[in-house]
Amino acid sequence: MTYETLTETEWERVQRIWDLLEDGEIERARIELDDMMRKREKHPDLKIVDASIAIDEGEPGRALTALAGAERSADPAMFFHLRALAKFLLTRFDEARDDAARALAVHPEMGEAHELMSRVLEHLGDEEGSRRHADEAAEIDLDAFPRPLDVSDEEFDAVVESSLKELPPKVRKHLEEIPVLVEPLPDHEVLDAENSKLGPDLLGLFMGRDLMSRLHDDVPASPGAIYLFRRNLLRVCRDREELAKEIRITVQHEVGHLLGLDEDDLETWGLA
Repeated sequence: MTYETLTETEWERVQRIWDLLEDGEIERARIELDDMMRKREKHPDLKIVDASIAIDEGEPGRALTALAGAERSADPAMFFHLRALAKFLLTRFDEARDDAARALAVHPEMGEAHELMSRVLEHLGDEEGSRRHADEAAEIDLDAFPRPLDVSDEEFDAVVESSLKELPPKVRKHLEEIPVLVEPLPDHEVLDAENSKLGPDLLGLFMGRDLMSRLHDDVPASPGAIYLFRRNLLRVCRDREELAKEIRITVQHEVGHLLGLDEDDLETWGLA
């Protein structure tokens, strides 16, 4: 099936939508796109935008659905990249690797595809390939795709220990009963668990029963633990100072889950 090319005015609207996404105006971008899609619902170029918005909305499954039939878009590299990203977020790592490779075959200098491939290969256990693609992305655009922070395991543990001492007293009090453990990446079994909405870029996770759901006559059991995921934290931080701050924020957030707080409660308590 062939589709009529978008008009110049329509392309200008599409660019405005991309600008809104870049500025974090996801809701406005969705409203603008939905208005366009009332007339051009199945146009492949609009499907690409639809999928990108869905990913920003935290709906990778919806993004995959949106991409069905978008193979003929004006930007096939972006099609494969978005499909790879959606599959990565759904922890379908082998499929994500294959689609990221297709994006790079079309556009070898696509920095975001190299950066995504680096993350995918890390979860597939290919550390050398992950580093190579991280370097490629950084060489293309160092500001947009900085290399993961280079910190040894021992240095990372030292930053964690130091950061925990700087937490507010009411947070440190709860850490007396649960350990803070460091793992390289989230376990695949946890990510693939039924009804799991956890993504592979997860920075931290509390695993155990929260305090609100425990009863006074519960049989004594392990209180659980807070996990920090080292490689993901190193990817989002530019220096050790930022790393220490992100560790504190992550631990505070997970202590909130220990207390049985939802996301709104976390913000009220200052733990978000």
